[in-house]
Amino acid sequence: MAKPPDPPEIYHRAQEEGERRLAMTPLEKTSTGFIAGITIVFGIVALAMASELAEPRLGSALAQLIGALAFGIGVVFVVVGRSELFTENFFGPVAAALGRQRRSAWVRLGRLWVVVLVLNLLGGAVMAAVFSVEGTLPAGAHHTLAEVAHEIATKSGLATFTRGIAAGTLLTLLSYLLHAADSTGSRIVLAYVVGFFLALGPFDHVVVSGLHLLFGVWLGDTVTYADVGFNLLLAGAGNLAGGLLLMTLTHTAQVKGARGKRSG
Repeated sequence: MAKPPDPPEIYHRAQEEGERRLAMTPLEKTSTGFIAGITIVFGIVALAMASELAEPRLGSALAQLIGALAFGIGVVFVVVGRSELFTENFFGPVAAALGRQRRSAWVRLGRLWVVVLVLNLLGGAVMAAVFSVEGTLPAGAHHTLAEVAHEIATKSGLATFTRGIAAGTLLTLLSYLLHAADSTGSRIVLAYVVGFFLALGPFDHVVVSGLHLLFGVWLGDTVTYADVGFNLLLAGAGNLAGGLLLMTLTHTAQVKGARGKRSG
């Protein structure tokens, strides 16, 4: 069995990938962000269909578990397809910007975050509009999507923020672990497990929860666009706090400590 890479090697791989992402052309950033938004909606819809089919026979608790298992395929599609969700740019690109230590790198990073987030939401909204048409999904799936959206919208602001921290930490951990994986199979397993845990929480990823709520606006009568905006702000802030403070910066400190030990 091959020895797994050590933290400095993982961090170096992340920096190289981060440099690639910071150097992407506007068209590349736009297209990869748009594709990721489209792709993750398949996970959201899979969750709704699986839950709706399971609940009558197995009850709501097991239906939630099965729905979370179904959602994992959406994260696999994103990872294997090499498209980019907003939080995927927390580890590698930040590590690259820290390594450059130049203002231009932080400007590129901010631009990357804005473009990818906006295009994630736009691409997801296009696909959500397709699935919102009556008859596109099995009977009952629209009701399940509206119920999930209502549940997200009725959480307190503090709960939304803390669930955002959990999601940001989890997705940034995935970014880190993917740089330790050398095979497509291991990347698929990692993506699926993280996607399952994200949905099981459920934790508030700014794009995933935002698109869930958009389904709620279009398919129900209890969720509003104000709920969407409120969630985007609080979940996004939580994602940044968890992804950057709890994952990226602590791994950076870990690697700097290991390098200092070697040089000493």
